[in-house]
Amino acid sequence: MLYLSDPPGVSRAGRRDVLDAVRELNRRRFDATLDPEIQTRIEQYELAFRMQMSVPELTDVEDEPAATFAAYGPQARVPGTFAANCLLARRLAERGVRFIQLYHRGWDQHYNLPSDLRLQCRDVDQACAALVADLKQRGMLDDTLVVWGGEFGRTTYCQGKLEPTTYGRDHHGRCFTIWLAGGGIRGGVTHGETDDYSYSVARDPVHVHDLNATLLHCLGLDHTRLIYRHQGRDFRLADVFGEVVRPILA
Repeated sequence: MLYLSDPPGVSRAGRRDVLDAVRELNRRRFDATLDPEIQTRIEQYELAFRMQMSVPELTDVEDEPAATFAAYGPQARVPGTFAANCLLARRLAERGVRFIQLYHRGWDQHYNLPSDLRLQCRDVDQACAALVADLKQRGMLDDTLVVWGGEFGRTTYCQGKLEPTTYGRDHHGRCFTIWLAGGGIRGGVTHGETDDYSYSVARDPVHVHDLNATLLHCLGLDHTRLIYRHQGRDFRLADVFGEVVRPILA
């Protein structure tokens, strides 16, 4: 995150004084014009200052015990790694951040799958398990919904030349897996099943609209009530489709 530090010669108290003065000028302008964009600008300045005040402490993980780093794995001490970001995600959740998104790229293994997939899983498996366990032991998992997934699956059959050390798998949108934890999800269950070739869904299909409806339900939102009309048709957060997948709810 850029621009967290004050410029040379500018104290934190001085920065606060400048923002207070700018806020007062903006407030007077708002009183004269009632332009809501002015209020938005005031809030943006205040949010930026609060981030400058809080983010350095958030990202300083030196106060974490050795057992925490051991749980998340050796990469947890390396900034920018997936393990380090999982640890930061827990620290963000502790501080009341409502939405946290982590990325781990590089799963597009059309070749070199035997070696590359092993590296990808080594990056994410331990850190993901540690994050869920960490949230649970801190009493945070019940009201934190963890969603792990991508935009499609991969074929179970080979793409390219099949050799012992290198081959690939193509994109596969007909069926794939997402795992959920916490936030009203029942643990220890598997919902849905593919055919023997993992080509099509054989039982209990879950469409992406069903997934979105279920996530909204866990967040306390009824997707069927969030409807608005735009350009002649009805829209809602899960589009006009989707059913809550109740068998996976706690």
